[in-house]
Amino acid sequence: MSVTDLMPEVRKALAAGDHAALERLLEEAHSADLAEILAQETDPFGLALLARLPIEKRADVFSYLPADKQLDLAERLDDDELARLFTEMDPDDSADVFNLFEPVRRERILRRMARREREEMRRLSSYEEGTAGAIMTTDYVAVPEELNVSQALDRVRQTAPDAETIYQIFILDRELRLTGTLSLRQLILADPLAPLESLMITDVIKVEADTEQEEVAKLISRYDLLAVPVVNQREMLVGIVTYDDAMDVVERETTDDFHKSGSVGSLDRGIGRTSLFTLYRKRVFWLVLLVFGNLFSGAGIAHFEETIAAQVALVFFLPLLIGSGGNAGSQAATLMVRGLGTGEINIRDWTRLLGRELLVAGTLGLTMAIAISPISMVRGGAGVAEAVAISMVVIVIAGSLLGMSLPFLLDRLGVDPATASAPLVATLCDACGVLIYFSIATLVIGTGS
Repeated sequence: MSVTDLMPEVRKALAAGDHAALERLLEEAHSADLAEILAQETDPFGLALLARLPIEKRADVFSYLPADKQLDLAERLDDDELARLFTEMDPDDSADVFNLFEPVRRERILRRMARREREEMRRLSSYEEGTAGAIMTTDYVAVPEELNVSQALDRVRQTAPDAETIYQIFILDRELRLTGTLSLRQLILADPLAPLESLMITDVIKVEADTEQEEVAKLISRYDLLAVPVVNQREMLVGIVTYDDAMDVVERETTDDFHKSGSVGSLDRGIGRTSLFTLYRKRVFWLVLLVFGNLFSGAGIAHFEETIAAQVALVFFLPLLIGSGGNAGSQAATLMVRGLGTGEINIRDWTRLLGRELLVAGTLGLTMAIAISPISMVRGGAGVAEAVAISMVVIVIAGSLLGMSLPFLLDRLGVDPATASAPLVATLCDACGVLIYFSIATLVIGTGS
């Protein structure tokens, strides 16, 4: 049953007090679908629905909710209920919600948790936001390196029910330092009496707890890992970051980059749940700034009034030319921002890419100049056609080089390259395009005086 069909059925059963139908619907529904329903409904309905779920599924549904909805619902639960909920949730998910509360309530909740869960919560919630420690989980499968395959399988069976993933087994020495890893498939297929030391991979790809989340996600993607181990400075295993958590990071970063590429600030609650004032505040700064940026284009036009008066047909081609430069620049900026974001290129590649972009942009500009030449010839004659053709080539080259270079410059200055947004690049290209176009037109046609 789809979410669209499930929502009215759940509301109908809840309103009618039909517990049998409600339990059947909740049992069959996926936790992610129930979370989507809760995210769209008011808090009284959400609390009533959560109360009908078994504690295990309640924790699973809660972990799928957006952070703002988690906080809204959690504030309406008492400390005992939250302590039980956090105990059942995956440690990394519960730590994220825990950090949303004020310190006073955090302490109240911790006092109601068992000692092991309490200490684990304190440790996970202490890591800085945006690091591997903040998204890692401590529910993993680890076995001592002195065991053989048969003994290791027994240990896996004991710890697997509480683990977030069992497909990657981590091998530890007596000091709990990470010494190797192997897959569950390797373990199952191996000789039962073979020592783990003879099977494990010792060249382990790992990260430290303070590694940035984006770097962790890139490692998992590059090496096709199910999970990457997180170690402290003494090489002791403190947690793992799983593939699904890494993909959540990628999704958030991609969303932020899209927002920045449109000159919009990050929206913590998403477009559907963000207030009108917040949407205004996130968008107004760049729009006002770009308005003043466009004044340079107007100043350029004013400076060449004599050229325009001598050949009014030039104005007809102005939007076309500066629009082409802005489009070419935005394309180049998008390619560079994505390349820098994925790690495919870095600042050292700028010189090599500059030559390639110059060649590509020149070819693009020449093609566009040829395409527009018949129209410019009919509209303004040979002089205007010549000015437009030359301007098209130069403007497209200038826009492309500006668009590709700006992300590198921002990256060098320590600013997110995604800030080189399409509106910003287009505004800069507009100002440059006006100056280039009318300067060339003045040289080719003259001012008529």
